[in-house]
Amino acid sequence: MRSADLHTHTNYSDGTSTPEELVAAAAKAGLSAVAVTDHDTVEGVDRAIEAGAGGPVEILPGIELTAEHEGLEIHLLGYLLDHRNKSLLEKLQFLKKVRVERIYQICDKLKALGLNLAPEDVLGLSTLGTVGRLHVAQAMVKAGLVNSTYDAFNKYIGDKCPAYVANFKLSPQEAIELIRKFSGIPVLAHPYSMARDDLIPKFVEYGLMGLEVYYLEHSKSMVDSYLHTARKLNLLVTGGSDYHGKSKPNVYMGAMKIPYELVEKLKEAKGRSS
Repeated sequence: MRSADLHTHTNYSDGTSTPEELVAAAAKAGLSAVAVTDHDTVEGVDRAIEAGAGGPVEILPGIELTAEHEGLEIHLLGYLLDHRNKSLLEKLQFLKKVRVERIYQICDKLKALGLNLAPEDVLGLSTLGTVGRLHVAQAMVKAGLVNSTYDAFNKYIGDKCPAYVANFKLSPQEAIELIRKFSGIPVLAHPYSMARDDLIPKFVEYGLMGLEVYYLEHSKSMVDSYLHTARKLNLLVTGGSDYHGKSKPNVYMGAMKIPYELVEKLKEAKGRSS
C-alpha cells in the first residue's frame, strides 16, 4: 500500500537533515510522498522538490506555523500552499526575525535562573532558516548546562517552564487565514499537545480544514477521539512522524505512515478551495 509521512523537518528549521537527505530517507523508508513542514519557513522546500524530481517520492510543499492563544503555543500545518509567493516570503521573513528576538528573551530568562547561555551560541546552531527552542536545548547541552535536550525542555524551556517565552506574532486565526490566503490547507498539528480540544470548533470557524490525527505521541484512544472529531466537524485527516533527523533520534522517517489516500483527499480539497 502506498504511504506518506506528512510532518517532517529539515535543517532549515530545527531538523538536522538537509532537504536532499530527507528525500533520501523517505525513499529508503519506502514512502510514496513526504511533506516538508519546517517551522515558519519554506526555504528548504524547493531543494527537496529538486532532489525528489524523477524519483519514487512525491514532495509536498508545506509549513508549520506557530501561533499563540492565551499564552498557549499552537502549531498549524499548511499543505500545498503557494510556497514561492513573494508576499508569503516577506511575511515569513518577519516571523524569522521574531524567532531571533525570542532566543534573546529565553537566554535572559535562563540567566535570571543562573544559567548563562549566549544567544549567539544558539543562533550559531541555526545557520539556514529559522531558530527555535530545540536549538536552545542543544546549545544548553553543548554548554554543559543540562544533560539532555529532554532535561532542557522538562526543566527550563518547555511550555509553562520558568524560561519559556511565547512571543509569537500570529493568533491561530491569523495563521489559518495566512495559509488559506496562499492556497494552502490548514491543519491543526498534534492536537494533544494543545490540551484544549474545546478550541477545535472555534478554529474550524476560522477556516481550519484538517486535524493531524495520526501522530506518534497520540495514544489509540486519542486517535479514535480525533477521528471522531474530524468526522463530526467534516475535517481532513493527516498524520506524520514529526521527523527531525538526529535532533530527535528516536523518531525516524516514516515512523508514522499514513495511507496515500489521505494525500489524495488533501489534493481534492485544495482543488475545491482554489
